[in-house]
Amino acid sequence: MIRKIVVAIVCFASWGLSAQNGTSSPYSYFGLGDLRTTSTIDNQMMGGVSMHADSIHINLKNPAAYSKLRLTTYSAGISQKRSSLKSADANDNASVTNLDYLSIGFPVSSRAAVGFGIMPYSSVGYDLSSTITNTDDTTLTNEYTGDGGLNRAYLSTGYAITDDLSVGVTLNYNFGTINTTRVQSLSTAQYGTLDRRESTVNGFDFNYRMNFSPKLNEKYRVYSTVGFDTQLNLNSENTQTIGSFSRVNGIDVEVYESDLASQGLKSTEIRVPTIITFGLGIGEDLKWFAGAEYSFQDLGDYENDFFDASNVTYSDATSVSIGGYYIPDYSSFTSYLSRVTYRAGVRMSNSGMTVNNEEINDFGITFGTGLPMGRSISNLNIGFEIGKRGTIEAGLIEENYFKINVGLSLNDKWFRKTKIN
Repeated sequence: MIRKIVVAIVCFASWGLSAQNGTSSPYSYFGLGDLRTTSTIDNQMMGGVSMHADSIHINLKNPAAYSKLRLTTYSAGISQKRSSLKSADANDNASVTNLDYLSIGFPVSSRAAVGFGIMPYSSVGYDLSSTITNTDDTTLTNEYTGDGGLNRAYLSTGYAITDDLSVGVTLNYNFGTINTTRVQSLSTAQYGTLDRRESTVNGFDFNYRMNFSPKLNEKYRVYSTVGFDTQLNLNSENTQTIGSFSRVNGIDVEVYESDLASQGLKSTEIRVPTIITFGLGIGEDLKWFAGAEYSFQDLGDYENDFFDASNVTYSDATSVSIGGYYIPDYSSFTSYLSRVTYRAGVRMSNSGMTVNNEEINDFGITFGTGLPMGRSISNLNIGFEIGKRGTIEAGLIEENYFKINVGLSLNDKWFRKTKIN
């Protein structure tokens, strides 16, 4: 039965990763777009804290956690995000539904496990316009649209050096296409101008993690983690089309492809700087856990010569995640609610982007439950997130959003010999 469910998820994923418009955020105009959450629903609902590991859940953000897997685990997640977009003089609403990840992990020994899967890494999806009225009452309009983004295929492995110390590494292959269009028109002119750009992007990076989780005593355990995500070096093959169009019917009038090779922009490199993560927590096995993680990225070293916005600067990016879970009684035979996992968390981040001299920050509150599926150890994870990003100052847009997450974690045992009594 589990394998049939997995086949259905794979079919949905094949369509979803290619067809979805992953964001409606105006801030996806900058950088590689809106960076997606690269963790499972159960981790997301703890504010993004990823140091905790167990035997039945995949941890996408922390490959060292794979060393704890004891069963083959299939994991998939989808989400719907509803946003209220507000500027100083206008309001709008948007909604997107996404496949967030599809992954498989399985043990290869009592101390090691591997996993692989696919997920979105970034999404571009914006439709912006600005209007300027000149002294002679003519109107200049600029419209900006973008779509696409990057997906990520990964291979992870984790190994337990001792019962308390484990290490892991993930190899990521990032790939995708980003399209942007800018059109400019003057109210008194018959034609407008256009600038269309496309980048086909691919490249590798690595995520390294080390977990140390010794017991304080018979009851409590300390959790700690150190992470290092290497600099992401992406190769970008670019094209640019510029020209004019009719303001009456929108049809291109005269367009031509720019000679990017002569400008040194046909093939460029995009550099996304290293991320360093530290975490510390405490808990009681199969009962409760609480922890906090801090991440730092010197985003001032970000580089993308082909897509270069003049109104943004990059500096240090930081994030703090705090969260945990509680299980009343995981072994209860009489109360289903006692076996439910209750999760909650909060996250605060400075994106490292300063747009129109305003820092772009993000704040979110998360909560949810892990629901056991019958008497099995498989579970359905449902979560919610309420958050805010950006500001209405300096002509910018504030996003207030509500996100619903649904994830499946299905457990099976491979290589099991059939026994006949």
